Amino acid sequence: MYQKTRVAVAQIEPVWLDAAATIDKGIAAIEDAARRGAELIAFPEVFVPGYPWWIWHGPMSYAVRYVTRYQANSLARDGVEMRRFARAARDNRIVVVLGFSEYDRGSLYMSQATFSENGELVSVRRKLKPTHVERSIYGDGTGADLQVHDLSVGRVGALNCWEHFQPLTKYAMFSMGEQIHVASWPNMSNHTDLALSFGPQVTNAVNQTYAVEGQVFVLEAHNPLTQAGVDFFVDDERTRDHLRVGGGCSRIWGPNGECLAQPERDDEECLLVADLDFELIAAARAGADPVGHYSRPDIFQLHINRTPTRHVVEYRHDAPATTARGVHQHNGIPTTAPGNLLAGVDLDGGQEPNGLQNGLPAAPSLGAPSAVVPSGSASRTAADSNNSHNSAPTADLVG
Repeated sequence: MYQKTRVAVAQIEPVWLDAAATIDKGIAAIEDAARRGAELIAFPEVFVPGYPWWIWHGPMSYAVRYVTRYQANSLARDGVEMRRFARAARDNRIVVVLGFSEYDRGSLYMSQATFSENGELVSVRRKLKPTHVERSIYGDGTGADLQVHDLSVGRVGALNCWEHFQPLTKYAMFSMGEQIHVASWPNMSNHTDLALSFGPQVTNAVNQTYAVEGQVFVLEAHNPLTQAGVDFFVDDERTRDHLRVGGGCSRIWGPNGECLAQPERDDEECLLVADLDFELIAAARAGADPVGHYSRPDIFQLHINRTPTRHVVEYRHDAPATTARGVHQHNGIPTTAPGNLLAGVDLDGGQEPNGLQNGLPAAPSLGAPSAVVPSGSASRTAADSNNSHNSAPTADLVG
C-alpha cells in the first residue's frame, strides 16, 4: 500500500577546483549507489568543483589565486559536463540530485540539478540567498527556485545549507507535498571554534527538525575535509586553526526524527544507504500536518512570487508579433535572434536589394528600428549566449 524506496547520500570530498576529476568521483559514487540498490543519490552543496573555503579565511589578495580557476571549473546547466551526469543517471537507472557551482554568462550560482533515472535533466534550482560572504561570489535565485518534483521515487525537493534556517522557505517546501528532501551542505569544520551554529551539532539538529516539521525524509549530504583539502586552502597558521579536518556529518533522517544512517567518522568518505518506508510519512502527518489539519490559514498565509526576475524589460509599440528570424530566450527574456543586416548585399559592389539604403535597412516610418542582439562567445557553451534561467526545465542531455 505504501511506497518503499532505497536512497543514498554521497559523503565524498571533491577534487578541489577540478571539475573533471570531481565528476569522475561523482559518477563512481552513482555507480556504487546503484550496485547497492539505491534509486536516488544526493550530493553535497556545490560538490562540483567544491565549496570556496577561501572566502571565509582571508582578504582579496589571498582569494585572487582561486577566483578565475573557480569560474573555469563551474558548470553550465546545459554544458557537456552535465551530460556526463545525465548519462550516469540513465545508465544506472537512478535519480541524481547534484550540488554544483553554476556558471551563467560570467555569474555563478549555488545550484542543485535533479536528473531522472531516464537521464532527463528535470530541473536546476538556485540557492535563494547565498549566506554571508558567499555573496561575494554567487548571485541570488528567484521564487521559481522553490521546487518539488513528482518522480518515480516520490515527491523530491532540495535546498542548500542555511536555506534550512529560513522558516518561510521551509514552509513553502512543505506546502508542495515533499516526501524526500535533499539537504545539500559543505563540510562543517569551518570556524566551529567561534560559532556553534557552524558545527555538526546545530546542523544535524536543523535537518532533524526539518524532517519532523515537514514529515519528510531528509537526506543530509556533507563532504568531509581531509588533510589534503585543508592544505589546498590554508597558507598560514591562523587559517589552519579555523579550517580543520572532518566536518562530514551526513545523515538520513526519518519523518519521525529517527536517524536512519550516519557515517562512522566525520573525516571518512562513504556512501550512506537507507530504506525509506512512506508509511512513516502517513503516520507522522496524521499527528501534525503544518500545511493541512494542523494549520490556521485563516490567520497565517504565505505569499510567494515565483516570477523570475528580469534585468531588462523592454516596451515596443511597433514590434510585430513574430519576425522572420524568430525569437530566442536569453536569461528568460525573449530577444531577436542574431541576423545579418547585410543579407543579399554584394560586399564586392553591385546593386543593393530592395529595402536597403546605403547598405542599411531603410528607417521605419514609426518607432525605432528592430534591435539585433549580438551572438554570445563560442568559447563557453550556451551558458554565455542562450541560457534561460527557469525556462522549460525538462531536457534530455544524453543524446
